[in-house]
Amino acid sequence: MTNRLFVLDVPENVPVVAVARDLPQVEVGRIGPYFVIESDRPIAIDRRTTGVRHAVWYSCVAGLAGWRIAQWDKDALRTEPR
Repeated sequence: MTNRLFVLDVPENVPVVAVARDLPQVEVGRIGPYFVIESDRPIAIDRRTTGVRHAVWYSCVAGLAGWRIAQWDKDALRTEPR
């Protein structure tokens, strides 16, 4: 099963999606107004690599399917299976 992380498709979130796109075994697509970050493995996105401010960082996730958030702090967003 492919797990999904949904991120609203707005300019502020593009750096987050760009970093996710470069992760191994991650695919990025779109469904409606959302970027969809898909993987069969847990993902970890480093906040500093994205260059986004905290307000954008803490509001970038619009939804999850198959994941739960294991870490979402000033350093990283990390998912794991439910």
